[in-house]
Amino acid sequence: IEITPFWDSSEFIEESINNLTDTLMYAAIAVVLVVFLSLGRWRATFIIILTIPISLIVSFIYLYITGSSINIIALSSLSIAIGMVVDDAIVVLENITKHVERGSHPREAAIYATNEVWLAVIVTTLTVVAVFLPLTLVGGMTGELFRPLGFIVTITVVTSTLTAITLTPMLASKMMRLRKKPAKVRTISYDNIIGRSLNWMDAFYARSLRVALNNRGLTLVLALLIFIGSVVLAGKVGFEFMPEADQSSIAATIELQTGLRVDETSRVARKIDAFIVENMPEVQYYNTSAGADDQGGIMSLWLESGSHRINYNINLKPLEERDRNVWDLSNNLQDYIATLPEVVTFNVIPNGGMGGPTQNNLTVEIYGYDFESTSMIANALADSIRTIPGATNVNVSRDPSKPQLQIVPDREKMAQHGLNTYTLANSVRNRVEGPYLSRYREEGEEYDIVLRFAEEERNSLSDINNIALMNVSNDMIRLKEVAAIEENWSPPNIEHKGRERIVTVAVTPYKVPLSVIAEQIQTRINHMDIPPEVKVEMGGAVEDLQESMIDLTLLLVLSLILTYLVMASQFESLKMPFIIMFSIPFAFSGVILAHLVTGINMSVISMVGGVMLIGIVVKNAIVLVDYISL
Repeated sequence: IEITPFWDSSEFIEESINNLTDTLMYAAIAVVLVVFLSLGRWRATFIIILTIPISLIVSFIYLYITGSSINIIALSSLSIAIGMVVDDAIVVLENITKHVERGSHPREAAIYATNEVWLAVIVTTLTVVAVFLPLTLVGGMTGELFRPLGFIVTITVVTSTLTAITLTPMLASKMMRLRKKPAKVRTISYDNIIGRSLNWMDAFYARSLRVALNNRGLTLVLALLIFIGSVVLAGKVGFEFMPEADQSSIAATIELQTGLRVDETSRVARKIDAFIVENMPEVQYYNTSAGADDQGGIMSLWLESGSHRINYNINLKPLEERDRNVWDLSNNLQDYIATLPEVVTFNVIPNGGMGGPTQNNLTVEIYGYDFESTSMIANALADSIRTIPGATNVNVSRDPSKPQLQIVPDREKMAQHGLNTYTLANSVRNRVEGPYLSRYREEGEEYDIVLRFAEEERNSLSDINNIALMNVSNDMIRLKEVAAIEENWSPPNIEHKGRERIVTVAVTPYKVPLSVIAEQIQTRINHMDIPPEVKVEMGGAVEDLQESMIDLTLLLVLSLILTYLVMASQFESLKMPFIIMFSIPFAFSGVILAHLVTGINMSVISMVGGVMLIGIVVKNAIVLVDYISL
């Protein structure tokens, strides 16, 4: 016997954490190489790299004290911070190196060089804190996601700054030495290869800067054109709430005609099974629930069941072992299910293991009290949305009205025969649905034992009318003698939001940005004739994206204000900070160009990244201006 876990969400989480751990390690190695190639001194590299483990240890201490776990957000925060923790140490050590090369004693060089730059180093750190710390104040889903990022990066950067102005000068005074120039430069050496390259870059920058300063008007015009061009190109970047990862799972729900026999439902399920086996070799294993009742296994605990419903949960092979991603496979399965004439409605959810929702689902919320008008609008809108390229899994949340038989008892006749409504309801339930008696076990399989009429004895109106009821005198009374059976339509399921009746139309974008789909849906809504008592709004990922953009806009404004105040206090000027802050818009130009080049949609993640660039850009500008002022 082999027992295999069918669904384990920890696998995806563990894989993500392992990837981030590898990324953190590669980032640390890259930082070491860049520092060594830039400085060309192993002693200097060692001194600077010490700030990385010290800062990371303090971050882990913070996680331990707060009871936080090492999760995806925490590791992402450390990956972001690892490139910034060495910045201050590089600035301090580079200034110390210059003093040493000018002939100063290492101890004196450490003191004087640190005194020259310590204030600029602290101010640049405060500008980074001014950007990251407000992340801890953001509310909503954005706040839940990025609050740890704000705390961890702030603590890590502050620790690195304290290390840079204390530990780095101390180690430099002990380890730094004046490097003697060799009498003969070897062909393969640092000075001959890396040194010349850095000197060439330095000379190229000096020439470029000289040209820019001699042509200030042209430089400003070019900068303005670059910024305006990036703003225009921003309209070509698609937006989504969150980037989705391939989690190697697909969930599907298929609904057939109400009242269909279980064997007919199973026959349709076998067709789909055959398609999966023959056309989707990327599937590792899958689970099917076809025509199950409310006691039809564990899947019935969170999925709707019935004799006409089929539920699938599909696990795919790891991404590196297949050519198609989860979205292509989901679309392939959708196209096949749509060709089956027995299918009334269906929903295929990529990354929806065990019926879970996808992150970028778009919903249109229709509010109104009247069932008929809201259902008509919802169905008409759903039909219109299905014509939009890239709009898949278009489904209306409200089920259509279903036929039912309603038993209306005649209380006077029931009283004459010594019957009550409980006896009537219980008798009908026992004969049609049947009571659960026991469970039969054979060869490891279990079967429920239910006692009820044979299917051919309970499927017609006359069968129900002839159900025998036993009164207190043990006399058998036919149901038709004490009650009437009416045929009508059952009301649909009723959903509420904010104490209002609501029906939603759900849409899953496929290879089309969420913003593009939302814009086309809004156009169709604007052309619909909607009565005044009905309200139509966008929901789902669009609503989340709009709320997050409001929060991020407030975050951007707060970060700019705090950054300006920090720089104004350092330069003791209200004009100088504006000069530095003119570099910020070009950071967003780079963000837009990066999305266009890579073809990645703009999301909340990238927008937070754009806000974080404020601290990095201003930090570089402050160091540059401070050096100019020396």
